[in-house]
Amino acid sequence: MANPHSKITAVDPVWDQIKRDAEKAVRDEPLIGGFVHATILHHETLEKALSYRIAAKLSSNEMSMMVVREIVDQAYAADPGLVEAARADLVAVFERDPACHRLLQPILYFKGYQAVQAYRVGHYLWANGQRDLAYFFQMRVSEIFGVDIHPGAVIGKGIMIDHAHSIVIGETAVVGDNVSMLHSVTLGGTGKEEEDRHPKIGDGVLIGAGAKVLGNIKVGHCSRIAAGSVVLEEVPACKTVAGIPARIVGEAGCAQPSVSMNQILGSWGE
Repeated sequence: MANPHSKITAVDPVWDQIKRDAEKAVRDEPLIGGFVHATILHHETLEKALSYRIAAKLSSNEMSMMVVREIVDQAYAADPGLVEAARADLVAVFERDPACHRLLQPILYFKGYQAVQAYRVGHYLWANGQRDLAYFFQMRVSEIFGVDIHPGAVIGKGIMIDHAHSIVIGETAVVGDNVSMLHSVTLGGTGKEEEDRHPKIGDGVLIGAGAKVLGNIKVGHCSRIAAGSVVLEEVPACKTVAGIPARIVGEAGCAQPSVSMNQILGSWGE
């Protein structure tokens, strides 16, 4: 009969792999040992490591690291879905970004991943009525990462933002699950509307670098938006659009464009 007082250790293969990656990184490059220990190896769980990393990046003279970390810890404790999404995002980056060779990398080095996790905490604060605190998180994410995501935006799981420079996502934007986008993407409005005014991006969409999707329009699931396009009208599911203004130029070409990350228009028939 099992001892009712015995401690049950949770199995967490993702976190275990991250720690193995971290230990190897320290062996290979001892000069980063203090950084890796503080960020990864001193923590018992992924959520504790993430709260430390977010606090280290967002803290300033205006709000201490201790206070930011307490806010993140409380959010993670109240909403386990935040950590679930963080795991899905981590796997998405590892699987889709050819520059990512270890699960450790996004947590330590990739500002797209870090910015999205900080946004998620800000969105939690927004949804729970802590609007000024949410704005503070938005401000710091913009200042530190060059990524401006309004805390009111709704973003699904399995998100990969590659390079993540100059990303803008508006207040009433909705982004589905398993979406990939590159740098300089804007999901914005078209003027001074104050109600529902931002795009609704379906699941599995791939948005190329520099693309602008403007207005309260729907982008259908598993579609592709070519780099540099300006999208002003609804995009049907499983299509490729390109141009200024964007027009349908062909099929999406595969079941999951956001996973394949193939951005070459001529690679699938137009």
